Amino acid sequence: MHIRLTALLLIIFCIPSTLRADEWKLVWQDEFEGKSLNYQQWETEVNAFGVGNQELQIYTDRPQNVRVEDGHLVLEAHRDNAGIAGTVREYSSGRIRSKHRGDWKYGRFEIRAKLPAGQGLWPAIWMLPTDEKYGTWASSGEIDIMEFKGQEPKTVLGTLHYGGQWPNNAYSGDKIELKQGSFTEDFHTFAIEWEEGVIRWYVDGKLYQTQTKWHSAGAEFPAPFDQRFHLVMNLSVGGQFVGNPIPETQFPAQFVVDYVRVYQKP
Repeated sequence: MHIRLTALLLIIFCIPSTLRADEWKLVWQDEFEGKSLNYQQWETEVNAFGVGNQELQIYTDRPQNVRVEDGHLVLEAHRDNAGIAGTVREYSSGRIRSKHRGDWKYGRFEIRAKLPAGQGLWPAIWMLPTDEKYGTWASSGEIDIMEFKGQEPKTVLGTLHYGGQWPNNAYSGDKIELKQGSFTEDFHTFAIEWEEGVIRWYVDGKLYQTQTKWHSAGAEFPAPFDQRFHLVMNLSVGGQFVGNPIPETQFPAQFVVDYVRVYQKP
């Protein structure tokens, strides 16, 4: 009896707390097993505006930029001078969001993905407020689950944006560096656990950052992170954060997502 009890306790305590069934229940997922993007869960964004970061890409809904194949979502960047409504850009890429299809206040958000290598490539998994209750960016907040600079293949970042409306915004965050290998060689799992007054960041099940302090000009703490947010995934090219591609940067470049899973507490 003592041996059986000891074994049971070992099993219980070896299960990561983030995955305990009594704490988190799967409420939304996409395993990308179909032949096309599930538009009941995602919207493909189409624009050519650089998204405020002086990026170089145009986002399209073409299959060469956004597609599902072999059980994966592929967001693919090309150097192809693509155009939309009279605007032509040197690079094209893909960006999707779950706005009004998947919106949550609090939860565990887990994404398994493989990232592209190369100067000027900027894949990101992040969350934006669906309703912007406290005003425009960044008063209503932004949660960056994972950001990556293609020229720094061992490192990913997790960041919060909050405070006042731009340019009176603030941010805080941290990064994690792999001891072996890189994020471009294989798939890795990126996750946050977002609860009232606390957000935790994980890579491959390892906790590397916890934030409990932020503010918003629109309301008292825990605003702005007390309202529903939606997921965004994209592969940007160039811009202030990563710099522009160099001749050695290889195109096409792929940001490949294996699955997206959302959990909430019962």
